[in-house]
Amino acid sequence: MEKKNSTATAEIAGRTYQASDYQKSDPLSSGLATTHEQVSDSYMEGDISSDNDSSEG
Repeated sequence: MEKKNSTATAEIAGRTYQASDYQKSDPLSSGLATTHEQVSDSYMEGDISSDNDSSEG
């Protein structure tokens, strides 16, 4: 295995979402931006089936 491939893989694996990913056109940036948007939407929507009902007693 080439050293170059190992280094490139490590760089990709260590990459995290950046706000500028929305303006970039490479597949990695696009995927990170899409995933970030999906997670953010799910987080903001929340869970409506909570067991924290205070009327039980």
